[in-house]
Amino acid sequence: MTAVRPVHPVRQLLAASVGNAVEWYDWYAYTFLATYIAGQVFPKGADNSLVPLLSTFAVFAVGFFMRPVGGLIMGAVADRHGRRAALTVTILVMGGSSLLVGITPTYAAVGVLAPVVLVLARLLQGLSVGGEFAASTTFLVESAGPGRRGLFSSFQYVSTSIGQLVASGVAALLVSTLGEDQMDGWGWRVPFLVGALLSLVGFWIRQGAQETHSAQPRQRPGLFDALRRYPRQSLLICGITAGGTLAYYTWTSYLPTYAELNTGMDKSDALLVGTVSLAFFALLQPVGGLLSDRFGRKPLLLVFGLGFAVSSVPLLHALTGSIASLLLVQCAGMVLLTGFTSISAAVNAEVFPARVRAAGIGFPYSLTVALFGGTAPYMGTLFKEWGRSGLFPWYVAVLCLVSSAVYLRLPESAHRELER
Repeated sequence: MTAVRPVHPVRQLLAASVGNAVEWYDWYAYTFLATYIAGQVFPKGADNSLVPLLSTFAVFAVGFFMRPVGGLIMGAVADRHGRRAALTVTILVMGGSSLLVGITPTYAAVGVLAPVVLVLARLLQGLSVGGEFAASTTFLVESAGPGRRGLFSSFQYVSTSIGQLVASGVAALLVSTLGEDQMDGWGWRVPFLVGALLSLVGFWIRQGAQETHSAQPRQRPGLFDALRRYPRQSLLICGITAGGTLAYYTWTSYLPTYAELNTGMDKSDALLVGTVSLAFFALLQPVGGLLSDRFGRKPLLLVFGLGFAVSSVPLLHALTGSIASLLLVQCAGMVLLTGFTSISAAVNAEVFPARVRAAGIGFPYSLTVALFGGTAPYMGTLFKEWGRSGLFPWYVAVLCLVSSAVYLRLPESAHRELER
Protein backbone atom coordinates (compact mmCIF):
# COMPACT_ATOMS: atom_id res chain seq x y z
CA MET A 1 0.00 0.00 0.00
CA THR A 2 1.27 3.42 -0.93
CA ALA A 3 -0.02 6.92 -0.44
CA VAL A 4 0.97 9.68 -2.84
CA ARG A 5 1.16 13.26 -1.68
CA PRO A 6 -0.71 15.43 -4.20
CA VAL A 7 1.43 17.93 -6.10
CA HIS A 8 -1.35 20.54 -6.34
CA PRO A 9 -3.50 20.59 -3.17
CA VAL A 10 -5.64 23.48 -4.44
CA ARG A 11 -6.51 21.53 -7.57
CA GLN A 12 -7.44 18.57 -5.37
CA LEU A 13 -9.63 20.82 -3.25
CA LEU A 14 -11.42 22.12 -6.34
CA ALA A 15 -12.00 18.65 -7.78
CA ALA A 16 -13.50 17.38 -4.53
CA SER A 17 -15.52 20.50 -3.78
CA VAL A 18 -17.11 21.12 -7.18
CA GLY A 19 -18.16 17.50 -7.56
CA ASN A 20 -19.44 17.38 -4.00
CA ALA A 21 -21.47 20.56 -4.49
CA VAL A 22 -23.16 19.05 -7.54
CA GLU A 23 -23.92 15.84 -5.63
CA TRP A 24 -25.57 17.72 -2.78
CA TYR A 25 -27.44 20.09 -5.05
CA ASP A 26 -29.17 17.06 -6.54
CA TRP A 27 -29.84 15.57 -3.10
CA TYR A 28 -31.24 18.71 -1.47
CA ALA A 29 -33.42 19.86 -4.35
CA TYR A 30 -35.82 17.16 -3.18
CA THR A 31 -35.99 18.56 0.34
CA PHE A 32 -36.74 22.13 -0.70
CA LEU A 33 -39.46 21.06 -3.14
CA ALA A 34 -41.00 18.36 -0.95
CA THR A 35 -44.36 20.09 -0.58
CA TYR A 36 -44.80 20.30 -4.38
CA ILE A 37 -43.71 16.72 -4.99
CA ALA A 38 -46.15 15.58 -2.31
CA GLY A 39 -49.21 16.88 -4.12
CA GLN A 40 -48.23 15.33 -7.46
CA VAL A 41 -46.84 11.91 -6.56
CA PHE A 42 -48.89 10.89 -3.50
CA PRO A 43 -52.69 10.80 -3.12
CA LYS A 44 -54.17 13.17 -0.56
CA GLY A 45 -55.71 11.71 2.57
CA ALA A 46 -59.43 12.26 2.79
CA ASP A 47 -59.29 13.92 6.21
CA ASN A 48 -55.69 15.05 6.59
CA SER A 49 -53.70 17.37 4.33
CA LEU A 50 -50.44 16.29 6.00
CA VAL A 51 -50.61 12.77 4.52
CA PRO A 52 -48.86 13.64 1.21
CA LEU A 53 -46.14 15.62 3.02
CA LEU A 54 -45.56 12.79 5.48
CA SER A 55 -45.30 10.36 2.56
CA THR A 56 -42.77 12.59 0.78
CA PHE A 57 -40.60 12.90 3.88
CA ALA A 58 -40.86 9.12 4.36
CA VAL A 59 -39.33 8.71 0.89
CA PHE A 60 -36.68 11.25 1.96
CA ALA A 61 -35.86 8.94 4.88
CA VAL A 62 -35.88 5.82 2.65
CA GLY A 63 -33.17 7.41 0.50
CA PHE A 64 -31.09 7.87 3.62
CA PHE A 65 -31.25 4.17 4.40
CA MET A 66 -29.43 3.41 1.16
CA ARG A 67 -26.59 5.66 2.27
CA PRO A 68 -24.96 3.03 4.52
CA VAL A 69 -24.99 0.61 1.57
CA GLY A 70 -23.39 3.27 -0.61
CA GLY A 71 -20.87 4.11 2.10
CA LEU A 72 -19.90 0.46 2.47
CA ILE A 73 -19.74 -0.44 -1.24
CA MET A 74 -18.23 2.76 -2.61
CA GLY A 75 -15.97 3.07 0.44
CA ALA A 76 -14.60 -0.38 -0.39
CA VAL A 77 -14.14 0.72 -4.01
CA ALA A 78 -12.21 3.77 -2.79
CA ASP A 79 -10.00 1.63 -0.53
CA ARG A 80 -9.37 -1.04 -3.18
CA HIS A 81 -9.21 0.96 -6.41
CA GLY A 82 -8.56 4.54 -5.31
CA ARG A 83 -10.55 7.56 -4.17
CA ARG A 84 -10.88 9.05 -7.65
CA ALA A 85 -12.49 5.90 -9.09
CA ALA A 86 -15.16 5.97 -6.39
CA LEU A 87 -15.79 9.70 -6.81
CA THR A 88 -16.28 9.20 -10.56
CA VAL A 89 -18.90 6.49 -10.08
CA THR A 90 -20.86 8.34 -7.40
CA ILE A 91 -21.38 11.49 -9.45
CA LEU A 92 -22.61 9.53 -12.48
CA VAL A 93 -25.12 7.62 -10.35
CA MET A 94 -26.33 10.87 -8.83
CA GLY A 95 -26.84 12.44 -12.25
CA GLY A 96 -28.92 9.49 -13.44
CA SER A 97 -31.08 9.43 -10.32
CA SER A 98 -31.68 13.19 -10.47
CA LEU A 99 -32.88 12.78 -14.04
CA LEU A 100 -35.23 10.05 -12.88
CA VAL A 101 -36.79 12.34 -10.25
CA GLY A 102 -37.24 15.03 -12.89
CA ILE A 103 -39.24 12.73 -15.18
CA THR A 104 -41.24 10.96 -12.46
CA PRO A 105 -44.88 10.70 -13.63
CA THR A 106 -47.72 12.00 -11.46
CA TYR A 107 -50.07 9.85 -9.42
CA ALA A 108 -52.96 11.12 -11.51
CA ALA A 109 -51.28 9.84 -14.68
CA VAL A 110 -50.00 6.40 -13.67
CA GLY A 111 -51.29 5.71 -10.17
CA VAL A 112 -49.06 3.74 -7.80
CA LEU A 113 -46.24 3.58 -10.35
CA ALA A 114 -45.47 7.26 -9.60
CA PRO A 115 -44.33 6.74 -5.98
CA VAL A 116 -42.51 3.55 -7.06
CA VAL A 117 -40.41 5.52 -9.57
CA LEU A 118 -39.73 8.22 -6.97
CA VAL A 119 -38.64 5.66 -4.38
CA LEU A 120 -36.27 4.05 -6.91
CA ALA A 121 -34.73 7.43 -7.73
CA ARG A 122 -34.22 8.26 -4.05
CA LEU A 123 -32.66 4.86 -3.39
CA LEU A 124 -30.10 5.53 -6.14
CA GLN A 125 -29.47 9.01 -4.78
CA GLY A 126 -28.92 7.55 -1.31
CA LEU A 127 -26.44 5.04 -2.71
CA SER A 128 -24.55 7.83 -4.45
CA VAL A 129 -24.47 10.24 -1.51
CA GLY A 130 -23.34 7.54 0.93
CA GLY A 131 -20.46 6.67 -1.37
CA GLU A 132 -19.67 10.33 -2.01
CA PHE A 133 -19.11 11.12 1.65
CA ALA A 134 -16.90 8.09 2.18
CA ALA A 135 -14.69 8.85 -0.82
CA SER A 136 -14.60 12.66 -0.68
CA THR A 137 -13.91 12.75 3.07
CA THR A 138 -10.81 10.61 2.71
CA PHE A 139 -9.77 12.37 -0.50
CA LEU A 140 -9.95 15.83 1.08
CA VAL A 141 -8.12 14.98 4.29
CA GLU A 142 -5.41 12.99 2.48
CA SER A 143 -4.89 15.93 0.11
CA ALA A 144 -4.14 18.34 2.97
CA GLY A 145 -0.66 19.53 3.84
CA PRO A 146 0.75 19.41 7.40
CA GLY A 147 -1.38 21.31 9.88
CA ARG A 148 -4.15 21.88 7.34
CA ARG A 149 -6.39 18.83 7.74
CA GLY A 150 -9.05 20.82 9.58
CA LEU A 151 -9.08 23.52 6.91
CA PHE A 152 -9.35 21.01 4.07
CA SER A 153 -11.96 19.10 6.06
CA SER A 154 -14.13 22.22 6.26
CA PHE A 155 -14.56 22.25 2.49
CA GLN A 156 -16.65 19.10 2.77
CA TYR A 157 -19.43 21.28 4.19
CA VAL A 158 -18.46 24.39 2.25
CA SER A 159 -19.23 22.48 -0.94
CA THR A 160 -22.22 20.73 0.62
CA SER A 161 -23.59 24.13 1.64
CA ILE A 162 -23.00 25.54 -1.82
CA GLY A 163 -24.96 22.65 -3.27
CA GLN A 164 -27.75 23.30 -0.79
CA LEU A 165 -27.51 27.03 -1.42
CA VAL A 166 -27.95 26.64 -5.17
CA ALA A 167 -30.80 24.17 -4.69
CA SER A 168 -32.51 26.47 -2.20
CA GLY A 169 -31.92 29.52 -4.40
CA VAL A 170 -33.31 27.79 -7.49
CA ALA A 171 -36.34 26.63 -5.50
CA ALA A 172 -36.91 30.12 -4.07
CA LEU A 173 -36.59 31.68 -7.53
CA LEU A 174 -39.09 29.27 -9.05
CA VAL A 175 -41.57 29.70 -6.19
CA SER A 176 -41.39 33.50 -6.40
CA THR A 177 -41.67 33.74 -10.21
CA LEU A 178 -44.03 30.92 -11.13
CA GLY A 179 -47.63 30.59 -10.10
CA GLU A 180 -48.82 27.77 -7.85
CA ASP A 181 -50.35 25.91 -10.79
CA GLN A 182 -47.10 26.10 -12.77
CA MET A 183 -45.04 24.90 -9.82
CA ASP A 184 -47.40 21.99 -9.26
CA GLY A 185 -47.53 21.18 -12.96
CA TRP A 186 -43.91 21.34 -14.13
CA GLY A 187 -41.88 23.88 -12.17
CA TRP A 188 -40.77 21.43 -9.47
CA ARG A 189 -39.13 19.23 -12.13
CA VAL A 190 -36.73 21.90 -13.43
CA PRO A 191 -34.10 21.72 -10.63
CA PHE A 192 -33.70 17.96 -11.07
CA LEU A 193 -33.18 18.20 -14.82
CA VAL A 194 -30.60 20.95 -14.24
CA GLY A 195 -28.92 18.72 -11.64
CA ALA A 196 -28.52 15.90 -14.15
CA LEU A 197 -26.64 18.26 -16.47
CA LEU A 198 -24.47 19.61 -13.65
CA SER A 199 -23.44 16.07 -12.75
CA LEU A 200 -21.75 15.78 -16.15
CA VAL A 201 -19.77 18.95 -15.36
CA GLY A 202 -18.66 17.48 -12.03
CA PHE A 203 -17.64 14.25 -13.75
CA TRP A 204 -15.44 16.17 -16.18
CA ILE A 205 -13.75 18.16 -13.40
CA ARG A 206 -12.97 15.03 -11.39
CA GLN A 207 -11.09 13.49 -14.28
CA GLY A 208 -8.24 15.92 -13.51
CA ALA A 209 -7.90 14.91 -9.84
CA GLN A 210 -4.76 13.13 -8.62
CA GLU A 211 -5.13 9.89 -6.66
CA THR A 212 -4.24 10.09 -2.95
CA HIS A 213 -4.24 6.38 -2.15
CA SER A 214 -3.60 3.18 -4.06
CA ALA A 215 -3.55 -0.33 -2.64
CA GLN A 216 -1.38 -3.17 -3.85
CA PRO A 217 -3.55 -6.05 -5.21
CA ARG A 218 -2.53 -8.52 -2.49
CA GLN A 219 -3.25 -5.96 0.26
CA ARG A 220 -6.67 -4.79 -0.88
CA PRO A 221 -9.17 -4.97 1.99
CA GLY A 222 -12.36 -7.00 1.96
CA LEU A 223 -15.82 -5.43 2.08
CA PHE A 224 -16.23 -5.82 5.85
CA ASP A 225 -12.58 -5.53 6.95
CA ALA A 226 -13.10 -2.18 8.66
CA LEU A 227 -16.08 -3.40 10.69
CA ARG A 228 -14.41 -6.69 11.60
CA ARG A 229 -10.99 -5.32 12.52
CA TYR A 230 -12.00 -1.92 13.97
CA PRO A 231 -15.37 -2.36 15.78
CA ARG A 232 -14.56 0.23 18.46
CA GLN A 233 -13.67 2.86 15.88
CA SER A 234 -16.87 2.10 13.97
CA LEU A 235 -18.97 2.68 17.10
CA LEU A 236 -17.00 5.84 17.81
CA ILE A 237 -17.99 7.25 14.39
CA CYS A 238 -21.65 6.60 15.29
CA GLY A 239 -21.38 8.44 18.59
CA ILE A 240 -19.53 11.38 17.05
CA THR A 241 -22.12 11.72 14.30
CA ALA A 242 -25.51 11.16 15.99
CA GLY A 243 -26.14 14.60 17.50
CA GLY A 244 -24.38 16.42 14.67
CA THR A 245 -26.41 14.90 11.88
CA LEU A 246 -29.75 15.51 13.62
CA ALA A 247 -28.85 19.15 14.32
CA TYR A 248 -27.48 19.60 10.80
CA TYR A 249 -30.55 18.35 8.96
CA THR A 250 -32.88 20.14 11.33
CA TRP A 251 -31.16 23.52 10.91
CA THR A 252 -30.12 23.41 7.26
CA SER A 253 -32.98 21.47 5.64
CA TYR A 254 -36.06 21.07 7.79
CA LEU A 255 -36.21 24.42 9.60
CA PRO A 256 -38.09 26.28 6.80
CA THR A 257 -40.74 23.53 6.73
CA TYR A 258 -40.82 23.48 10.54
CA ALA A 259 -41.52 27.22 10.52
CA GLU A 260 -44.29 26.77 7.94
CA LEU A 261 -45.98 24.00 9.92
CA ASN A 262 -45.68 25.52 13.39
CA THR A 263 -45.90 29.27 12.84
CA GLY A 264 -47.78 29.57 9.54
CA MET A 265 -44.83 31.30 7.90
CA ASP A 266 -45.14 31.94 4.16
CA LYS A 267 -43.43 29.26 2.07
CA SER A 268 -41.45 31.62 -0.15
CA ASP A 269 -40.26 33.69 2.86
CA ALA A 270 -39.07 30.52 4.61
CA LEU A 271 -37.10 29.41 1.54
CA LEU A 272 -35.55 32.87 1.20
CA VAL A 273 -34.36 32.88 4.81
CA GLY A 274 -32.98 29.37 4.34
CA THR A 275 -30.95 30.54 1.35
CA VAL A 276 -29.44 33.53 3.21
CA SER A 277 -28.62 31.37 6.25
CA LEU A 278 -26.88 28.75 4.14
CA ALA A 279 -24.60 31.40 2.62
CA PHE A 280 -23.67 32.51 6.14
CA PHE A 281 -23.07 28.88 7.14
CA ALA A 282 -20.74 28.22 4.18
CA LEU A 283 -18.58 31.22 5.12
CA LEU A 284 -18.17 29.94 8.68
CA GLN A 285 -16.74 26.53 7.75
CA PRO A 286 -13.11 27.46 6.94
CA VAL A 287 -12.99 29.52 10.15
CA GLY A 288 -13.94 26.44 12.15
CA GLY A 289 -11.41 24.30 10.28
CA LEU A 290 -8.57 26.74 10.93
CA LEU A 291 -9.49 27.03 14.62
CA SER A 292 -9.37 23.25 14.97
CA ASP A 293 -5.93 23.09 13.35
CA ARG A 294 -4.74 25.65 15.89
CA PHE A 295 -6.56 24.64 19.10
CA GLY A 296 -7.70 21.06 18.46
CA ARG A 297 -10.87 19.20 17.46
CA LYS A 298 -12.35 18.58 20.93
CA PRO A 299 -13.03 22.21 21.92
CA LEU A 300 -15.09 22.82 18.78
CA LEU A 301 -17.02 19.55 19.14
CA LEU A 302 -17.89 20.37 22.75
CA VAL A 303 -19.02 23.90 21.89
CA PHE A 304 -21.33 22.37 19.30
CA GLY A 305 -22.70 19.51 21.40
CA LEU A 306 -23.22 21.32 24.69
CA GLY A 307 -24.37 24.46 22.91
CA PHE A 308 -27.17 22.62 21.14
CA ALA A 309 -28.09 20.63 24.25
CA VAL A 310 -28.73 23.91 26.05
CA SER A 311 -30.13 26.08 23.26
CA SER A 312 -32.20 23.84 20.94
CA VAL A 313 -35.42 24.21 22.90
CA PRO A 314 -35.30 28.00 23.43
CA LEU A 315 -34.17 28.62 19.85
CA LEU A 316 -36.97 26.59 18.22
CA HIS A 317 -39.54 28.03 20.62
CA ALA A 318 -38.37 31.53 19.64
CA LEU A 319 -39.80 31.15 16.12
CA THR A 320 -42.72 33.54 15.68
CA GLY A 321 -43.49 33.37 11.97
CA SER A 322 -41.55 36.52 11.10
CA ILE A 323 -38.62 36.59 8.71
CA ALA A 324 -36.40 38.16 11.39
CA SER A 325 -37.06 35.44 13.97
CA LEU A 326 -36.35 32.60 11.53
CA LEU A 327 -33.16 34.29 10.32
CA LEU A 328 -31.86 34.83 13.85
CA VAL A 329 -32.72 31.30 14.99
CA GLN A 330 -31.22 29.68 11.92
CA CYS A 331 -27.99 31.71 11.99
CA ALA A 332 -27.51 31.24 15.75
CA GLY A 333 -27.82 27.49 15.34
CA MET A 334 -25.41 27.49 12.42
CA VAL A 335 -22.70 29.20 14.46
CA LEU A 336 -22.87 26.34 16.96
CA LEU A 337 -23.25 23.73 14.24
CA THR A 338 -19.95 24.80 12.66
CA GLY A 339 -18.14 23.21 15.61
CA PHE A 340 -19.22 19.86 14.21
CA THR A 341 -19.52 20.30 10.46
CA SER A 342 -16.24 22.10 9.81
CA ILE A 343 -14.15 19.26 11.25
CA SER A 344 -16.35 16.18 10.80
CA ALA A 345 -14.32 14.90 7.84
CA ALA A 346 -11.00 15.34 9.66
CA VAL A 347 -12.19 13.75 12.90
CA ASN A 348 -13.58 10.74 11.04
CA ALA A 349 -10.52 10.29 8.82
CA GLU A 350 -8.20 10.46 11.82
CA VAL A 351 -9.92 7.44 13.37
CA PHE A 352 -8.95 4.87 10.69
CA PRO A 353 -5.74 3.91 8.83
CA ALA A 354 -5.67 4.56 5.08
CA ARG A 355 -6.14 0.90 4.11
CA VAL A 356 -9.77 0.84 5.32
CA ARG A 357 -10.40 4.55 5.82
CA ALA A 358 -13.14 5.14 3.23
CA ALA A 359 -15.23 2.06 4.04
CA GLY A 360 -14.48 2.47 7.74
CA ILE A 361 -15.97 5.96 7.70
CA GLY A 362 -18.64 5.37 5.08
CA PHE A 363 -20.77 2.66 6.65
CA PRO A 364 -21.10 3.75 10.33
CA TYR A 365 -21.34 7.42 9.41
CA SER A 366 -24.04 6.87 6.79
CA LEU A 367 -25.96 4.46 9.01
CA THR A 368 -26.07 7.05 11.79
CA VAL A 369 -27.10 9.77 9.36
CA ALA A 370 -29.89 7.51 8.10
CA LEU A 371 -31.16 6.81 11.61
CA PHE A 372 -31.08 10.37 12.93
CA GLY A 373 -30.47 12.87 10.11
CA GLY A 374 -32.67 11.34 7.42
CA THR A 375 -35.59 10.95 9.81
CA ALA A 376 -35.40 14.51 11.19
CA PRO A 377 -38.02 16.00 8.81
CA TYR A 378 -40.29 12.98 9.28
CA MET A 379 -40.00 13.08 13.08
CA GLY A 380 -40.66 16.81 13.19
CA THR A 381 -43.74 16.46 10.98
CA LEU A 382 -44.91 13.40 12.92
CA PHE A 383 -44.70 15.24 16.25
CA LYS A 384 -46.86 17.93 14.66
CA GLU A 385 -49.32 15.30 13.45
CA TRP A 386 -49.57 13.93 16.98
CA GLY A 387 -50.17 17.40 18.38
CA ARG A 388 -46.83 17.30 20.25
CA SER A 389 -44.69 19.59 18.14
CA GLY A 390 -43.02 20.96 21.30
CA LEU A 391 -41.27 17.63 21.85
CA PHE A 392 -39.12 17.87 18.71
CA PRO A 393 -36.72 20.52 20.13
CA TRP A 394 -36.16 18.28 23.17
CA TYR A 395 -35.39 15.37 20.87
CA VAL A 396 -32.62 17.45 19.25
CA ALA A 397 -31.26 18.60 22.61
CA VAL A 398 -31.06 15.11 24.15
CA LEU A 399 -29.25 13.56 21.20
CA CYS A 400 -26.69 16.40 21.13
CA LEU A 401 -26.09 15.82 24.84
CA VAL A 402 -25.42 12.13 24.16
CA SER A 403 -22.83 13.01 21.50
CA SER A 404 -21.24 15.50 23.89
CA ALA A 405 -20.50 12.63 26.26
CA VAL A 406 -18.61 10.93 23.40
CA TYR A 407 -16.67 14.11 22.63
CA LEU A 408 -15.51 14.37 26.25
CA ARG A 409 -13.79 10.98 25.98
CA LEU A 410 -12.44 11.49 22.47
CA PRO A 411 -8.60 11.68 22.26
CA GLU A 412 -7.28 14.82 20.60
CA SER A 413 -6.04 14.03 17.07
CA ALA A 414 -5.44 17.43 15.47
CA HIS A 415 -1.68 17.47 15.86
CA ARG A 416 -0.95 13.81 15.18
CA GLU A 417 0.35 12.50 11.87
CA LEU A 418 -2.37 11.00 9.70
CA GLU A 419 -2.00 7.20 9.84
CA ARG A 420 -1.09 5.78 6.43
